[in-house]
This record gives sequence, C-alpha cells and structure tokens, in this order.
Amino acid sequence: MNAIDNWILTRLDQTVADCDELFEKFEFAKACDLIYHFAWDDLCDWYLELSKSTFTEAGAGAEKSARVLGEVLDQLFRLMHPVMPFITEELWCSLTNNESLMIASWPKSDLSAQDQESVKLVAKMQEIVTEIRRFRNDQGIKSTAKVNAKFTGLKEAGLESYESALRHIVKCEAGGDKFTAKTQIGNVTVEFDLTGAIDLVAERSRLSKDLQIAQKDRDTAKVKLDNEGFMAKAPMEVVTEIRERLAQTTEDIARITALLEKLPK
Repeated sequence: MNAIDNWILTRLDQTVADCDELFEKFEFAKACDLIYHFAWDDLCDWYLELSKSTFTEAGAGAEKSARVLGEVLDQLFRLMHPVMPFITEELWCSLTNNESLMIASWPKSDLSAQDQESVKLVAKMQEIVTEIRRFRNDQGIKSTAKVNAKFTGLKEAGLESYESALRHIVKCEAGGDKFTAKTQIGNVTVEFDLTGAIDLVAERSRLSKDLQIAQKDRDTAKVKLDNEGFMAKAPMEVVTEIRERLAQTTEDIARITALLEKLPK
C-alpha cells in the first residue's frame, strides 16, 4: 500500500481509539465531532482527493486503494452506528452484503499498526497543496483552471512517487517553458507557467487598487496613533483595534507588493 492508504488507516485507528475513550465517558458530542471531522476532513477532503489519480490510472494500485476505502467505510459505519443507526444500517448492509450492522463487531484500534512515517509524508503533501491553493487564489487563478507547473525537490522530501497525486489535486500539468512565478514549501519548489492562465493587465490593476486601499488604511491608522490628543482620550480597546489594523495593513502591503513583483512584466 502507498503512504496515502496507510495514512487513512492510521487516522481511522486513531479515531477509533479516541472515540472509544469518549463513548466510555458518555461524551457523545465530542465523539460525534471526532467522527464528523474524520469523515469530512480526513476521508473526503484529503484521502479521496489524493487518491483520485490512483483510481484514474487503475491497475493494482487502484485495487488496493479500493479495498482500503471499503475497509474505512466499513469501520466508519460501525463507529457511527450508535448515533446514526438507521442510515448506517442501510449503507453498511449494501456495502458488505452482510445481515445486519447491529450484530457486527465493534471496531478495535491497534496502535502497533499505525504508520507514523506515512502520517508525516501526507502532512507534507497537505502543506504543499495548501500553499499552491493559496498561491493560485492570490494570483486570481480560478480553482478549476489547469496551469503548467514544474516541481523540484519532491525526491528529497520523499514524495517522488506522489507527484501525480499532487498534480491532480492542485490541477497542475506537466509542461510549459515560461516559468514566471514560483512558491517554496520547505525543500520543495513549484514553478508556474502562467501563460494564458490570468489576464495580466486586469490582475495588475486589481492588485494595484488593493495596494492603494491598504496604504490609505495604514496611513489613517498611523495618523491616529501619532496624534497625542487622540491617544490621550481614546479608550484602550479603540487604540488596540487601530494598532491591529496598522499591523494588518502593513502585512497586506508587503503581501500585495510581493504579488505584483511576481507578475510577469
């Protein structure tokens, strides 16, 4: 199995162990919250998305991942059954073709089977995906648009085998020869060929307008903070709010300026 499969099985095992403890303490709300975040965040948001390239390629790897997904759903329905009995009964019986979830055994955790190396590798993938999504959003690139990109440093990060998974989830295709922008995530560098991906004139205009607004807000905050009469009379919470606004606008100015510098000339 690959690291993505081992990661979801480890997260399942951790969730079972944590939920067992919470159910024993009758802390049902906390147990439901854990189950919800495992199902929605770990399984749907990350595992299925990172595994799409494997399923698309088919073959032995896809068969293994399909068995892993089946096992995760089987155990997840068992874990959910005490608080969602009817729908989990229907889904589990359809999935497994067994008689009834009510008489199935309760999930058991096995700490010795957890793969912490896979957890670390997937954490690196999540960091890369999150940063690329942030970069695309900052550049005004639609989330559905495909762009050409070049990854370097994946081998050193132990992620060479997962380049296709990363490319699939962030919609970055191989190719391109005019790499005009890049982002760095640890030892991994991602360079982008933004030819045709964005309207450079419109994007430069939008960023310039945002920069002017941020500079105006910063200057307004500085004038108030430099005014001794205002500072002597203003409530502390108002002063605190203005200081926070100054810090935020200063940060925004630096970020927008960097984005403008990254745009192709």
